[in-house]
Amino acid sequence: MKTQLERRAVMLGKFITENKATVRATAKYFGISKSTVHKDVSERLRTDDPELYAKVKDILEINKQERHIRGGLATKRKYEAMTCHKKVRFYR
Repeated sequence: MKTQLERRAVMLGKFITENKATVRATAKYFGISKSTVHKDVSERLRTDDPELYAKVKDILEINKQERHIRGGLATKRKYEAMTCHKKVRFYR
């Protein structure tokens, strides 16, 4: 019989594969910490469901390769919002 931790690891793994979600997005969705998600999918899932682990590992590797791009886009949006906000203030 699977323990609660094993079931949670499989549930998190399925969520990541179905939604191509990041660790951060998964943690937010389930209301748990990023370190818990990472530990579950990188350690517990390896022994509980090796096939699912391989799929999750591939998705997380893609997310890792793309994170600098997402960070740059977030910074760009931040400064665009600040610029837009300043223009609105200027005209008031």
